[in-house]
Amino acid sequence: MYSATPQPRTTISSQDLVSLPVLRALLRARNVTRAGEDIGLTQSATSNALARLRRRFGDDLLVRVGREYELTPLAQGLLERTDQAFDALERVFEDPFDPATSTREFVLALSDYSLTILSGPLVPLTRSEAPGVRLGFQHLNRRDDRDDADLADLLRSSDGVILPPDYVRGYPSIRLLHDSWVCVVGSEAPVGDAVTVDHMANLPWVSTFGPSLRTSAPPVRQLRALGMEPHIEVSVDSFLAAPSLVAGTNRIAFIPKRLTPHLPDLPGVRVLPSPLNRNEHLLSLFWDSSETNDPGHRWFRETLLRAAAEAMETPPSGTAD
Repeated sequence: MYSATPQPRTTISSQDLVSLPVLRALLRARNVTRAGEDIGLTQSATSNALARLRRRFGDDLLVRVGREYELTPLAQGLLERTDQAFDALERVFEDPFDPATSTREFVLALSDYSLTILSGPLVPLTRSEAPGVRLGFQHLNRRDDRDDADLADLLRSSDGVILPPDYVRGYPSIRLLHDSWVCVVGSEAPVGDAVTVDHMANLPWVSTFGPSLRTSAPPVRQLRALGMEPHIEVSVDSFLAAPSLVAGTNRIAFIPKRLTPHLPDLPGVRVLPSPLNRNEHLLSLFWDSSETNDPGHRWFRETLLRAAAEAMETPPSGTAD
């Protein structure tokens, strides 16, 4: 164990500056191999750098707990400081961001719902202000069931992730989208003009929520609060696919209301109001804190906000009230 007290310094050495990217990568990845990959070093070179940093700080920095590594208390305090220092250095050497001439790619991880709602206003906004900028969209799939380390990887490898606001902790965010839930009901379901809580408890579901969100999504959470468990017969990674799995059956599904104009026109499917007391569907953009002060990322966040505001101004049509 490294327990010696680090020596006080009055100046920053060139070695400290060279070590800063390695230190930051190690503290964020909490894994020698992954940190090396992030900054283009071999595993042995990264291990040697970690040994030097441990001597420099008189602390282990990373300690093994089971099969994973965790940060020591000192390392946890260093993490925010290294991010701030690295951001400051990047701003010194970065080229000014000009959307009119930039060819940068911005990557978003999001669901089919978020892509459907945002792409309409986002694409023309981007094209008019930044014709050379490229947009990349990654479907979340089952990423909503990832652990904290994998979520950190996703945030580092993209420019943002769109998820419900209560699902992610410890990352900067802005609220983007607000919607409500409606029920998609198959023609064989014994439902009249309204879905009830008893229907929710007794009819089979097509779940559009990933494994973790099955416990936190409002339809599931409210049913469980009443002491009932949803009977999930089919699971799917797509809101848009739900009607096909409901059509002509006795199944039900919950989807966001603003998506209903984009659903396929299928026989044997009805869209009905949700019986939920708390019926909001909220989504936020999360990003890695290292991007907060980046001029390009600031422009991208502002553009997303404008696209979301435009999307929210358009009332959903063809849906149940």
